[in-house]
Amino acid sequence: MALPADIYNETSQGIRLFNKWTYEDVEVKDISLTDYIQIRNPVYLSHTAGRFSTKRFRKAQCPVVERLTNSLMMHGRNNGKKLMAVRIVKHAFEIIHLLTDQNPIQVLVDAIINTGPREDSTRIGSAGTVRRQAVDVSPLRRVNQAIALLTTGTRESAFRNVKSIAECLADELINAARKFQFVCH
Repeated sequence: MALPADIYNETSQGIRLFNKWTYEDVEVKDISLTDYIQIRNPVYLSHTAGRFSTKRFRKAQCPVVERLTNSLMMHGRNNGKKLMAVRIVKHAFEIIHLLTDQNPIQVLVDAIINTGPREDSTRIGSAGTVRRQAVDVSPLRRVNQAIALLTTGTRESAFRNVKSIAECLADELINAARKFQFVCH
C-alpha cells in the first residue's frame, strides 16, 4: 500500500510539535533526568489522552510538553480545560521562538533541569523530638517539582497583570533556561 505524497513528505520530515518544532536536536544535558524527561517519542500535539496515572512510575513516559500542559490546568476555574492549556503552551512556544531563536522544546527541557531542586529536607523524629535531615531528591520528583514550580510561577505572575498567561509562561521558561539567579530579600 503506497502512501499519498503529502503524507509521505510529512513522515519523512519527522514528527513536529504543533507542526513547527522538531524533537531531533533536543538533548537532556542532565544525565540523571534522561529517563524522566520524555522526548524520545515525539507527538504532534500535547494531548495524547494517555493513562499515565494508572501505575506508579508511568507518568515518566508522558511527553514533557503534555505534562506542562496538564500542570497548567489547575485552580478550580481552569480544571479540565485542556484545549485552553494547549493553546497557552502553543502561544508561549511561539513567543519563545521569536525571542530566543531557539527550539522551544529545548528551552523547556533546560528550564526543567535548572528549576528542579537537587536537595530537600525531611523530618526525622521520634517521641516528640523532631529535627530536619537533608536528603537528595529523586529524579522523578525533581521533574515533578520543576514543572509545578514553573506553572505556579506563571499563574501567579499572570494574575492581575496586563500580560497574557502565554507571555508569562514564555518569560518563566526563558528565565529558568538561562539560569538567572534571583536574590530573595
